[in-house]
Amino acid sequence: MSAGTRLPGVRELSARFQASAATISNALAELTARGLVRAEPGRGTFVIGRGHSSRPDYAWQSQALGAVRVDADRASRLGAHGQPEQLPLSWGYLADELQPTEHLRRIGARVARSARGWDLTPPSGSAELRRLIAAEYRAQPEDVQIVPGGQQALVFALRTLAEPGETVVMESPTYPGAILAAQSAGLRIAAVPADAEGIRTDLLADELERTRARVVYLQPSFANPTGAVMSDLRRREVVALAVARGAFIVEDDWARHLGLERPAPAPLFTADADGHVVSITTLAKPISPGLRVGAIIARGPAGARLRASRIADDLGVSPLMQEVALEFLSSSEWARHRKRLRIALGDRRDALLAAVAGSDVLQVPALPQGGLHLWVRLPDDADARTVSRAAQTEGVLVGDGSHYFVDEPPSPYLRLSFGAASPPQMAEGVRRLESVVH
Repeated sequence: MSAGTRLPGVRELSARFQASAATISNALAELTARGLVRAEPGRGTFVIGRGHSSRPDYAWQSQALGAVRVDADRASRLGAHGQPEQLPLSWGYLADELQPTEHLRRIGARVARSARGWDLTPPSGSAELRRLIAAEYRAQPEDVQIVPGGQQALVFALRTLAEPGETVVMESPTYPGAILAAQSAGLRIAAVPADAEGIRTDLLADELERTRARVVYLQPSFANPTGAVMSDLRRREVVALAVARGAFIVEDDWARHLGLERPAPAPLFTADADGHVVSITTLAKPISPGLRVGAIIARGPAGARLRASRIADDLGVSPLMQEVALEFLSSSEWARHRKRLRIALGDRRDALLAAVAGSDVLQVPALPQGGLHLWVRLPDDADARTVSRAAQTEGVLVGDGSHYFVDEPPSPYLRLSFGAASPPQMAEGVRRLESVVH
């Protein structure tokens, strides 16, 4: 049909094609979405000329939005599960068979039938759940703010504790989600190298002096991606630096319940009475990725600001999710789940280590004693981004090591994860990865 021609009405088209009016309407909607026809209310639907561009022009938005804050490439891989046929060697959550799914389903069914599951909780969260979380951090229930997961807690904490344009100091390498959270909050990022004992406190002192930063982001226990555990001496030193500088430490305690050889040390929060440490915890990592329940623990005016600002975002986490979390954490199944998880994750870590040990191009600098990840070094002449993309083409998902550094990586690394893949998948994944590197 030529441009400008009016299409017959829906009734006529229905009779011609022996189709229902709903089918014809859907077809017209599809043609409209493709830019082939144009509906004019009160007049009808008209053919658009093939030479006529129906594509929207979004060019004005780039000027209106200003400079890009969040690294889209880094963001595209955060939480990327991949396709069922791909080998998940870079998935930061538990495999389905490691999650207490049946127990959670039973709890969820009970909660859904109860009135408590549908009652609006206070914006800070369920009083009982806050009390339960506070006990582990030797905090008061009023110091706890329930939030929908650890990533949201991280974004919210950095946005509230620092003003746009200020600097946040991070250990390097670090969790890419923390980099994205800082970018989203409009913060500058200063990186300080970390080793097997955590962030280098001598260099941290220099960086705090240079930048006058008021916020430091750390993962003291089983850091992502290296698995490092901060030593007792470093823990005392970072708290002392925060006190001396009048700074906050945002403690990402995501792996507290994922210790293998040993449990995680006490949170930094417990070593600080004056509110310098703000801790973040999550249930999505040790229990289930769908249990989007986390918490921010903060004392003093900082805690008050976080609670007040939270109300500006939303009025609380789903009471259904909070009740499921409360009942699971209060049950004997929670202790049994942690025990099973420690054994299963230990076996999977060892299976991944064994697969990597047989490679002549992959090297593991340090044995992780907890968490979900293995930090793997590539040959010096390799490019982590190229390798990770080529591995994906071969059906293996691995973490591009450059995403874990704020600035240029000093050496090429990959992050491999042992929480989601089975031992046979790990062996096959490492075999394909080794072939890609060669």
